[in-house]
Amino acid sequence: MKRSDRRKTIAIIAHDGKKADLLDFVQKNRKRLSKYHLIATRTTGTMVREKLGLEVRCYRSGPYGGDAEIAARVVNGDVHAVIFITDPLDAHPHDPDIHTLLRVCNVHNVPLATNIATANMIVGKL
Repeated sequence: MKRSDRRKTIAIIAHDGKKADLLDFVQKNRKRLSKYHLIATRTTGTMVREKLGLEVRCYRSGPYGGDAEIAARVVNGDVHAVIFITDPLDAHPHDPDIHTLLRVCNVHNVPLATNIATANMIVGKL
């Protein structure tokens, strides 16, 4: 998502058990996050859009390829940071896509937060 206005793009994603934590994070950082292009998997993005009124471009839900779609955007250099609040205590049927997204963030040196503490640091530094 190369934009002419040069705003950076942040991907926001959360596992089902962590969506409330992500919504709380977004609410607390609403002013700061409104300065970025936000992209998300469908369920997460829809929740942020409906509950908090922020503009979010939604991709497919994670189990239907959304994590892989966002990983492709990272590879293309279109995403400047990924906030993916994971639930380490729950199994996910689309783990290969999740690991792909995490791996491409590391390969392409894209900041990646998997918990709220790191997400706060990323949003404060971009």
